[in-house]
Amino acid sequence: PSMNAMSRPSVLVIGAGPSGLAALASFAEAQAKGAQIPDITCVEKQSKMGGLWNYTWRTGLDQFGERVHGSMYRFLWSNGPKEVLEMSNYTFDDHFGQPIPSFPPREVLADYILGRAKKLGAEKFIKFETAVRDVRREEGGFVVTWEDLNTRQLSTTTFDHVICAVGHFSVPNVPEYPGFASFHGRILHAHDFRDAREFSGRRIVVVGSSYSAEDIALQCYKYGAKQVTISYRNKPMGFKWPENISEKPLLTHADGDSVAFSDGSSVPANAVAVLHEWKTMFVSGA
Repeated sequence: PSMNAMSRPSVLVIGAGPSGLAALASFAEAQAKGAQIPDITCVEKQSKMGGLWNYTWRTGLDQFGERVHGSMYRFLWSNGPKEVLEMSNYTFDDHFGQPIPSFPPREVLADYILGRAKKLGAEKFIKFETAVRDVRREEGGFVVTWEDLNTRQLSTTTFDHVICAVGHFSVPNVPEYPGFASFHGRILHAHDFRDAREFSGRRIVVVGSSYSAEDIALQCYKYGAKQVTISYRNKPMGFKWPENISEKPLLTHADGDSVAFSDGSSVPANAVAVLHEWKTMFVSGA
């Protein structure tokens, strides 16, 4: 039977980041073409669409006391060509009306990701500043409890289907190294890195050896860091680095104003940026 012959199924989309928006835009596009779509609701704890592409100066907790979701930093540029990020039915040329470079900055990519959703009117489905507190599978569907972050009012609704699009790069896993508790400088996870200018004139150790480590190391160099040392676990990236960027094996401990490595060497340091794993956390009860 068609949807007209029965009550429409209900679908909850949790999160209005890139994945959630892709789902919402697809529903909106189908509706615009005359298709009967389910009863769609999306809840998003931020105040706007975009998910991890929303830049905020905040770290730790947001204005509602919720964990800050995004890890976006001010001067981020795409570390992969835009051609592999392009949506098949909404190209960069469609959005901007002209060709753009393959490696755009943060603001350009965010504008593109939001463009298709805005064009198709996906925002009409979204409840902003609303946090899901619980999802449970029970007979008859998924029982979902969410909280309006402005009024602190809890609401519980049952849905036939749930699309969990909350992402899994928002809860940092920060390892413990000997000496961290008495280290004289700053220790941060990449999740809390916002502006490389903070480290101008300073010596920073970047723990990690993949894309983010490369980008944050070069950002700090570009904006005036005195020395950047990259600590790798298995093997160095091996690039031809600028003079004041070097690579060292695994960090072993910190000692006051310095950081030591597994080859017995050490460097003076004002800060340690840990680009480590993330904790995979979805919705309680899901």
